[in-house]
Amino acid sequence: MKMKARMLIAVAAMSVVVGACGGSATPTAAPTTAPTAGAATAAPTAAAVDWKTATSAGAGGVDAVCAAGKAEGTLNTIALPPDWANYGQMMTDFTAKYGIKIANDQPDVDSQTEINTAKQLAGTGRQPDVFDLAPVVAAANVDMYAAYQPVVWKDIPDANKEATGLWVNNYSGFMSIGYDSSLGDIKTMADLKDPKYKGKIALNGDPLKASAGFNGVVMAALANGGSADNIQPGIDFFKALAESGNFIPVDPAPTTIASGQTPIVLDWAYNNGSQIDPLNKKGIAWKVTIPSDAPPVASWYVATINKDAAHPAAARCWAEYIYSDAGQNTWLKGFAIPVRVAAMTTAGTIDKAAQAALNPPATAPVLLTSAQIDAAKALLTSGWNFITIK
Repeated sequence: MKMKARMLIAVAAMSVVVGACGGSATPTAAPTTAPTAGAATAAPTAAAVDWKTATSAGAGGVDAVCAAGKAEGTLNTIALPPDWANYGQMMTDFTAKYGIKIANDQPDVDSQTEINTAKQLAGTGRQPDVFDLAPVVAAANVDMYAAYQPVVWKDIPDANKEATGLWVNNYSGFMSIGYDSSLGDIKTMADLKDPKYKGKIALNGDPLKASAGFNGVVMAALANGGSADNIQPGIDFFKALAESGNFIPVDPAPTTIASGQTPIVLDWAYNNGSQIDPLNKKGIAWKVTIPSDAPPVASWYVATINKDAAHPAAARCWAEYIYSDAGQNTWLKGFAIPVRVAAMTTAGTIDKAAQAALNPPATAPVLLTSAQIDAAKALLTSGWNFITIK
């Protein structure tokens, strides 16, 4: 589904707070080194703040940093598709609240392109101010980030952030099956073997290149006797589906779903969930399920501020907003799991309707280490040769 062509990413280590659909995570490939600034760096004062080096909102709080961001006028973002995890609403609400317009460059590119673009445009004023990255890419470019701790810092589990604020997990999601419910009820990966689904099943992206594609194979492996150490059963599962004709070589998109070309899609729940309302308006009763015959598969994304930001105050205002109750609930409404979900549930500030709609599974996801991911990629390189997803 070409809504965000992410590079292959690591499944973050996370323990799900099931009752609250919350979690904490240490991304297995997340940055582990940092400048020696230290978490106790003195907060800037309200006056004469150098926002390019500010590590917190300081004495003036969110109002001060966002007023400075409004004076800068613009926030340069990159790789934020409006239909990915409700980012369109996030950007609209941010501009409405703070009067900072957003220049969202190349919304459908991958994480590595975010970094490459920042390097190419460094110092031009057009470089991205903020990044939204897969952990593997985030880990490889830690020297490009500015440390910043939003005012809700204490609500973010330690495992979900670098100690000085160089990077912070922002949202996560579960792999899911989205489907046109007129075809029948789909609850498990095993259900996809039914001959009535011939020519109807699509996977979001080539598993060798795309996060959702890779994690779809992991999910299939877990449902068929495999494990984090052995995803071969997942490869075999898709090979059998391809041989039966159920699995088709089509990269799904909203248009292919609406047309009926790909009425069953394996993808992140926030991608499949974003199709519910548009498809309902077209008369298609689209449902999203997390298969019950496998442990859930999830992954965190990483938010960072470009230390070369052209609009450093706007970048910090954006960080404050996405971690605020409003921003976190915006992701939740987009079927993504915000990093502060546990704290917000305890505080009573969580959107309960959105939380219920997500309906998180009652078991924690299987966690892949970096070594397990490398082994899985090696198996895919040699074994994923029976179909080419276009």
